[in-house]
Amino acid sequence: MFQVPRGTRDFTPDEMQKRRYLEHNMAKTFTSFGYGEIQTPTFENLELFTAKSGESIINELYAFNDKGGRSLALRPELTAPVIRCYVERLQMEPKPLKLFYFGNCYRYDRPQKGRYREFQQAGCEIIGTDTCEATAELLALAYTLLKNTGLKNIRLNIGNLTLISAIFKKLHLLKDDQKILLPLIDKTQFDDLKIALRDCNVSEEIINEFLDVLQTSDINKIRSFIGEDHDAKTELSTMETILDLLKNAFHINEYVLKLSIVRGLDYYRGLVFEIDAPVLGAEKQLCGGGSYDLVSLFGGTEVPTSGFAIGFDRTILALEEEGFRFPARKLDVFVIPVNQTMNTTAIQITQELRSHDISADFDQLRRGIGKSLKYADARHAEKVIIVGPKELENKTVTLRDMKTGAQEIVTLTDIHTKLKEI
Repeated sequence: MFQVPRGTRDFTPDEMQKRRYLEHNMAKTFTSFGYGEIQTPTFENLELFTAKSGESIINELYAFNDKGGRSLALRPELTAPVIRCYVERLQMEPKPLKLFYFGNCYRYDRPQKGRYREFQQAGCEIIGTDTCEATAELLALAYTLLKNTGLKNIRLNIGNLTLISAIFKKLHLLKDDQKILLPLIDKTQFDDLKIALRDCNVSEEIINEFLDVLQTSDINKIRSFIGEDHDAKTELSTMETILDLLKNAFHINEYVLKLSIVRGLDYYRGLVFEIDAPVLGAEKQLCGGGSYDLVSLFGGTEVPTSGFAIGFDRTILALEEEGFRFPARKLDVFVIPVNQTMNTTAIQITQELRSHDISADFDQLRRGIGKSLKYADARHAEKVIIVGPKELENKTVTLRDMKTGAQEIVTLTDIHTKLKEI
């Protein structure tokens, strides 16, 4: 038998119901914040991703040469394609430009719980502004987006790469040292980080202070540690304004200042953030984003950009783990002809209901009423219409409520009106 390729999945109608619920729910939140949807190709020129992430990313990609010898890759994420589209087509649009998207992405990675080789990503980019109010709104959007899906327990963690850079500068750490330290900070491997800092000739006292700062939410303690670095003091003041807006204007209090969040110093700038779902355990991150610079890297005029991406599949997993009840896939009406001579009328009724935006189906296996009612129940039909010869003589049908079992006689001309009222 043929099997689904490793790291990919099939989705049944019930599973697709969950995915469509989440997509529609997120799209509604995005549009409520003034964002417009964008779509880019499933594959791009390979150079787009190597320019952003370096040649080493090729090992993580589904990269190939097409019949024309062009080097292409299935997209591993959506930020680079969206910024490529902006540079190519949207640079003259009024700013700020707010874009959101959904799309399948592909990474040649080791499959594990919540991580697949083909996966769906949701996200957004805001181009043309880096004001405090715009950044605070982006944080509010990410948090609200996940809360609106039905998730109860999420954590918004906020970091800042400018402050981390200032601390590295204070500790006199070289670029090569930083490349070793950043992954340890990112994975909160603080014991290993201690050893690495000792190897960089950082004193034990400063190491302990640094580790304390990485784990504190006390801005005053961070301010004291960074000292008189002008850029860092300015960034910290800006960050305080953003957090004040987040709390007092957007009414979001559930956040933690966490400088251990580092998303790579190559193109990310300033504020960065993540949102976790503790219910998922080790693989708990649902969302990651911040401010970055890719437009100039892709040949466009430099402009402030920021955004975030959400793990669509992990969000569904988190909802399931929290016991969230997704809306059931249901059918409004199932039409049952009592015998074959009623088939044409049953089809006509079904088509009439469909024309009035009522989801309807009819028995196509010529079953008896008992088996048809069982099938209707399995399809989560809310109502059943029974078409019998005696009723048809009076131009009526029997309307049955599948929850209560209550039945009533309804005229053919009043069926859709009656169902709309219900």
